[in-house]
Amino acid sequence: MSGKTPDRDPARPSPIGLYDRPRRPSVTGVEIVALVLTVLWLLVSVYIFFIAEAGSGQGVGVIVSMMAIFLPVAMIWVAATATRASRVMREESQRLQAAIDAIRQAYITQQQRHAAGHEPSVTKKLDEIAAAAKKTETALATFHTSRRDRPPVPLSVPVETLGDQGSLELGTPAEALSPPLSTEDLIRALHFPETAEDTEGFAALRRALKDRKAAQLIQASQDVLTLLSQEGIYMDDLRPDMARPEVWRQFAQGARGRAVAGLGGVRDRSSLALTAGRMKQDPIFRDAAHHFLRLFDRMLTGFEAQATDQEISALGDTRTARAFMLLGRVAGTFD
Repeated sequence: MSGKTPDRDPARPSPIGLYDRPRRPSVTGVEIVALVLTVLWLLVSVYIFFIAEAGSGQGVGVIVSMMAIFLPVAMIWVAATATRASRVMREESQRLQAAIDAIRQAYITQQQRHAAGHEPSVTKKLDEIAAAAKKTETALATFHTSRRDRPPVPLSVPVETLGDQGSLELGTPAEALSPPLSTEDLIRALHFPETAEDTEGFAALRRALKDRKAAQLIQASQDVLTLLSQEGIYMDDLRPDMARPEVWRQFAQGARGRAVAGLGGVRDRSSLALTAGRMKQDPIFRDAAHHFLRLFDRMLTGFEAQATDQEISALGDTRTARAFMLLGRVAGTFD
């Protein structure tokens, strides 16, 4: 390692004075003034008590003379020492305050970087979900367009050729033509894909987006998860107390109060405080949260009737269910 000190960038502020003790001169102006006053006083005292008094022939007591000479000198140096100590304490206080401000700023910067490190992954995941939803909507739009642009069947076609086909009523929605959404796909979609390589998660999400009610709940869940991430609240960081399946069933059947209080199992005080503050101050967040709670409650009512206890427990462990626990406790849904 070379002993040469690298040149410091002149545009960069010097760190000296923040954590390093400043170099002070050994003799300051206060000590110089005190030294000058001491010498003057000693000269005056020698002249008065040894020259003038000796010429007049009148003597003064030795003790009184010594006190008269050295007491002012002592007072001068006490004042000089107190002044210097006061200045040193003031400089140390300024350095301590600067160090505290620097530590606070470093902590805030670290927290912002930590939040920024999580946000890109969540944003990327939500963008992928939005792209999948858009692709599904495009496919549905293409399906409707192709049906609309299809030429009508000529009237000359014999009726007997259609005799073996089932008839559909006019106005049948497109989702009625697709198979019903399975419970497993619904649970997997409400948890959202884990990573960009989670092919099973994206496949379940695409199938769920074809169901109108499930798509509404997924979109509402995506909205509240995005808003909560702006406060640094992520569902993967929450570890709520898991409620038993019978508690979920009671809530789905309309029970409220102490019987279903176990659903509010989120104990993270900072997440609860941040969510409550955002709920009071931001009307957009409040409307999105209440819309999400209504859709989840509606979904749970139909889900509970056909789901097993294991499936209800799996639903309660999804990211969407954790958001429901957090927002429901803040909104007083379980009271």
